[in-house]
Amino acid sequence: MQRSASNAQSVDGQGEPESVVVHVQLRPRRGATKKCLAALAALAAEHEEVSFAVSGLSKDDRIVRVTVGIDLGPRAGVAKFSPQAQAAYAFVSAIFTTLYDHMPVYTAEPSGAERAAAAALLERAAGGSAFRGETADELVAALPTSPSPIPAPRRPGPGERVPA
Repeated sequence: MQRSASNAQSVDGQGEPESVVVHVQLRPRRGATKKCLAALAALAAEHEEVSFAVSGLSKDDRIVRVTVGIDLGPRAGVAKFSPQAQAAYAFVSAIFTTLYDHMPVYTAEPSGAERAAAAALLERAAGGSAFRGETADELVAALPTSPSPIPAPRRPGPGERVPA
């Protein structure tokens, strides 16, 4: 099971070191979702030694949020900058430099609904039926909708008049 670095423990229940996972979220515009996933797949082909998964999917009015969980390796290996950790960091760096058009940001673990949507997408992809004859709109139609991260402006209170 993947866990983020924020809640990873030093040892799992079987006495083995637990992996540290960092989450990066890509935020392509709705019309660029397939292009984003294709670019992510191409980048992954260049970094075959790195373990990662699409761990969350959601959308709002303008964008689709694709969360990628990258396994950095065991905590002790990350602290010693092991070859596995170096490869994972190189992959994360490549995400930020190669996929910059899709607005990558570090993020927290995806919610349960986002994980379920990602699992459904990966299941369709494993079945060989993913993306055949589907438009980008059909691809994102089933994704859970997240609230907009931009809050509505606050109205000034009774004693808070701003002079012009």
